[in-house]
Amino acid sequence: MSFRLANVDDRAVLVDSDDNYYDLATISRGDVGPDLMEAIGTTARLHELDAGLSSHEPAGQLADAVLGAPVPRPRNSFGIGLNYAGHVAEGGGEIPESPVIFTKFPSCIVGPNSDVVLNSTAADYEAELVVVIGAGCRNVSRDAAWDHIAGVTGGQDISDRALQFAAKPPHFDMGKSRDTYGPTGPVLVSPDQLANRDAIRITCDVNGERRQDSSTEHLIRDVPELVSYISGILTLAPGDLIFTGTPEGVGMAQGRLLKPGDVITTTIEGVGTFTNNCR
Repeated sequence: MSFRLANVDDRAVLVDSDDNYYDLATISRGDVGPDLMEAIGTTARLHELDAGLSSHEPAGQLADAVLGAPVPRPRNSFGIGLNYAGHVAEGGGEIPESPVIFTKFPSCIVGPNSDVVLNSTAADYEAELVVVIGAGCRNVSRDAAWDHIAGVTGGQDISDRALQFAAKPPHFDMGKSRDTYGPTGPVLVSPDQLANRDAIRITCDVNGERRQDSSTEHLIRDVPELVSYISGILTLAPGDLIFTGTPEGVGMAQGRLLKPGDVITTTIEGVGTFTNNCR
């Protein structure tokens, strides 16, 4: 069975097909605790518990809950730059010969409906599929990469373009890591729940206007390649995040950067929709 994992009031919950949620510590009788980071490392048990959800009473409805980040305290959070040809082209660049990887500091990670505090006149949106590592791994082959993934979620790689390009080479890490610049969610979805894990549609609207609309089938370097590449350099741990890159349509390319009062709506096919207010 597949599963959906969410963060309700800083407790791990499983979510059924009707969007009822079940407290993980309760239904597992303490076998798995309430901590999200612990739960992410127990994917086999999550599958078992999900299969028996119908025998438990739900704790509530997802629509009535305040959701936190499904991975609230990742050890590592990686960002991938220039990973869609359309995004490379709109910036006037060239497709890189090897993956462009930067650190998106974990302190920026917030929940799916958290406010984005701009702190800049040059903030930009970037809708992305985010991969969550399940089983720790090192030197993983492409063919085995999905076996080490707990699931996927949605992300906004909010970027301060002025800070990002304030130095040469650019400050990718600092420009993308201001407080609140990493909304994620709304839930973590196991890969076996996805209709096509290699072609997931991504859209982003700002104030109701569609700005980005693409699919992960257009990734220059797909999920297996990214997991294999990074794990060949360092050991990946349960809960590590990989923001896989954004498609074309970002605000910088259009001269339409974010401003206070803007509303960002991000939808990841098979995962869900989340909304962030800018202030």
